[in-house]
Formats: sequence, C-alpha cells, structure tokens
Amino acid sequence: MRKNAVIQALLTAGLIASAPLASAANLVFCSEGSPAGFDPGLYTTGTDFDAAAETIFNRLTQFERGGTKVEPGLAESWTVSDDGLVYTFKLRPGVKFHTTDYFKPSREFNANDVLFTFERMLDKDHPFRKAYPTEFPYFTDMGMDSNIAKLEKIDDMTVRFTLNQVDAAFVQNLAMSFASIQSAEYADQLLKAGKASDINQKPIGTGPFVFSRYQKDAVIRYKGNKDYWKPDDVKIDNLIFAINTDSSVRMQKLKAGECHVTLFPRPADIESLQKDPNLQMPEQAGFNVGYIAYNVTHPPFDKLEVRQALDMAVNKQAILDAVYQKAGQLAVNGMPPTQWSYNEDIKDPAFDPEKAKALLKAAGVKEGTEITLWAMPVQRPYNPNAKQIAEMLQADWAKIGIKARIVSYEWGEYLKRAKGGEHDAMLIGWSGDNGDPDNWLGTLYGCDAVDGNNFSKWCFEDYDKLVKAAKRTTDVAERTELYKQAQVILKREVPITPLAHSTVYQPMRKEVHDFRISPFALNSFYGVSIDK
Repeated sequence: MRKNAVIQALLTAGLIASAPLASAANLVFCSEGSPAGFDPGLYTTGTDFDAAAETIFNRLTQFERGGTKVEPGLAESWTVSDDGLVYTFKLRPGVKFHTTDYFKPSREFNANDVLFTFERMLDKDHPFRKAYPTEFPYFTDMGMDSNIAKLEKIDDMTVRFTLNQVDAAFVQNLAMSFASIQSAEYADQLLKAGKASDINQKPIGTGPFVFSRYQKDAVIRYKGNKDYWKPDDVKIDNLIFAINTDSSVRMQKLKAGECHVTLFPRPADIESLQKDPNLQMPEQAGFNVGYIAYNVTHPPFDKLEVRQALDMAVNKQAILDAVYQKAGQLAVNGMPPTQWSYNEDIKDPAFDPEKAKALLKAAGVKEGTEITLWAMPVQRPYNPNAKQIAEMLQADWAKIGIKARIVSYEWGEYLKRAKGGEHDAMLIGWSGDNGDPDNWLGTLYGCDAVDGNNFSKWCFEDYDKLVKAAKRTTDVAERTELYKQAQVILKREVPITPLAHSTVYQPMRKEVHDFRISPFALNSFYGVSIDK
C-alpha cells in the first residue's frame, strides 16, 4: 500500500485530521453520490442506505454478509405462532446506542426503541411524526402499514408483532434497511428541544460506525464504534466516504491509492482495472434489473397499444452492446433470472419498429407526439449510463414518430418528483433487498406501491390479487406458481420495458480484506479490515 500517498491525499482533501493516523486503521470509500439524509426509513436507494443503515444502524434481524440468509441482529431469537400471524422477538441485552457530542444515552437498547421505530411508521398521528412530517415509502409499498395489526412490549427485552394476514417474508423484511432501529430516548430529546428533524441529519444508532460529520457532495466521516455489541466486526478506526459522481474520477483515485474501495466502474474501464496489480476486482451476477417505467396515468401511456409500441421499438441488443458491453445480460421479466419463481417461459416480443408504428396509428397517436423521458443523473448497479441509454431510446422512438425530450434532476429530486408522477417515461431500476419475489413483484409493480416505488403508477387488479395471495402463503411451490402467473400479466400489460441485468464489479485495493459483495447492492464495512 502506498500509505504515505494515501495519507497525504486525505490530508490535502481535509478528509481526516493528522494526529491519529500513525496507528489508526483508516478506510476511504469513494462513493457515487450524496445521501438525502440519515434516517433509513425515509428512503429507498442504496446511496442512502450505505450512508446510514449499513454503517450507523442495526435491525432486529439482519442478512449474513454477502448473502441472503437471515441471522439474529438486535433480536437474538424469535418465535412464530402456528397460524403465522404472531412474531415474538427476544431482544439482545447489553447493546449500547452511540455517544456523540449531541447525544449521550442514559440506558441501553430495549423494547421502547423498537416500539418507537415502528409506531412512528404505523401512526400518522404519532407525536414525533407530527413534529417532523415524513413518509415511509418502503414500509407502505410493502403493505406493512396495513398488515401490522398490533405491536406490543411484553417486557423490556421482548416485543410482539401481530399481523392481519400471513406475510411469508416478514422476518426478511425486518432485516431490510428501512427497518433500522432508532433510539426512543434520542427522539424524546429532539422532540423536547423542538429539533425533531435532526433525526435525519444527526443520526444515532447501535451500528458498527458512529456518525461524525457530513459535508454534502464531498465527504461523510465515521468513527469505529468501540462499544459495538459484536466487537470483532469493527476493524476500522476511521471510515470516510469520499463522494464523487464521476466514475472515471473514482477509478483514478482508486488506482492512485486515494481511496481503498469504490463501485460502479464503467464497462470500458473493467479490463484495465482487472490488470492493475495493486487492485482486486471481485464480481458476481447482478441481482438487479434496469427498466423503463411508463406512467400509465399520463395519456397516451394509458393505452396498452402505445406501451406495446414503445416496448417493441426499443433496440435492447444495441443498448446492451453499447452501454453494458460485457457486463450485463438482456432482461425479459421484471426481476432477474437468479430470483426463485422467475418465469422462464416468458419471451420478449420481436424488435419491430414497423409494427410499432401501426400500433401507434391504431391508437390515434399522431406522428411527432412529444413525451418526456427521464434519465437518472447517477450510476446505479443496474444502469451504468442512463444518459446514453436515454439518447438511444430517443433515437429509437423518433423512428416511430415519438419525440422524447430527455429530462434529469439531482438524484433525490429525481426520485421525489417521479414518485409524485411528474414523468411520462423514465429510466429506473432495482437491486433486490431480501431475496423474496415480493420484493420485486409487489414492491415495484403492486397497487400498494403506486405512491412509492411503482413508478408506472400501474394498479392492475388481477395482477395484484396474485401477488398478494403469494405473499400470504408459506408454501413455496404455491407461491412460485402464483408469481409465475403474475409475471405473465406484467409482461402482457407492459407497464415497464425491462432492459438489462448488470454484472456487479467491486474494485478495491489489495490491502482491503474480507469485503463481501452484497446481493442487495449495498456496501457494508463491518467485518472489513485494512493493512495499516
């Protein structure tokens, strides 16, 4: 490791102070964007979750590092009633909340913290939610707001959830980032001080890293949590997120030793990164999908023929060759082939601009009709270059008489406006969160998600019935059949055009040890060590 060069670069950038460097283990992560905030329940993107849920917080259950298996987290054990409706969690004793210059806890983690976390999401009249009005898109998109009938504190270290209906993925859902456990004591302090919104800017959790400082579009600093309940997971003294939206700049910094781990290399850079003797380049098949969402509440997208026309006018192979290159595969369905219950019988319609023209004419759409096509401003695991894809789509659709005006916003604003339904068509995508089919077919295309991650605003009763029925049984064979039927409807009604599943590459320095690629496109640094 070029230690002196790394240290000098960090000092020059003002990212870390000089005093503790001699003996400290410092890891710099060149991240791709600024988080919108640090309250995980409010957000749905990996950028936000990396900055908070994966560093500052824990959940009742958690996923094993680099896998989809659920393990105990802040709950050390749980039981489920015979009817599948009642979950009782025994909480882990001795867990400490972070001590910072803005909060010093007087007690350890207990049931009150679990109640605060979920009651705030469940109750729109909750005092804290009234003081800091917020929405919880993941929680509501998955229907958890309507399915949790009761949440009880049995004693200081036991909580019980009672559901209205069986949710086969409930334990997995609680391991997701949005379910990060907040401090009820800290919330009370903020409420009394009239500073409830600070929960999103000055976070307090129980996680492996303690929040220190955030400078938007520049840096986030964390310190290793010396009081972490799983001490072997904290091997880094100072964790620094150096924020840069330009992939080529991130790769240059990695090669120069100015950061240790980064993400989202451009396909054109992969070969040179693989050949660099100072780097390692683990890779795995992406548990993701990039797609076009058509807003069915905006004419002419409310007509099936129009959506069919736009879909069959997209030259997917050209997009794959030009943008994804050797780092992706064509997508056919609304979830990846690596997800169980994927329907392999479904095929794409042929690329057919002439038929697309005829469909538009039959639908009464005049040549020269203008639409907006939104393109993401940042790289995502499922889309390495949204601007280039948008330009290719613009050219494809121009050939059938549709004029697409490309629109973009800052990433947080992009998502906010899209959830509000301002777009006509947009580029978006998803990386799986919990290994369950509902995380795709319900969270992205279900009726409960039309104000959240269902960017098509598509609510189709026959489809929704199948997805909800699948969620309410624990029989895997029965669930698989229901999900396969739902995928047939999704393909037939064309609320989306699936484009590609990308391969995930994670460039890092040789001196980084035991970093594991998450199937959920998250970047976790607990358990990671670095040569000093």
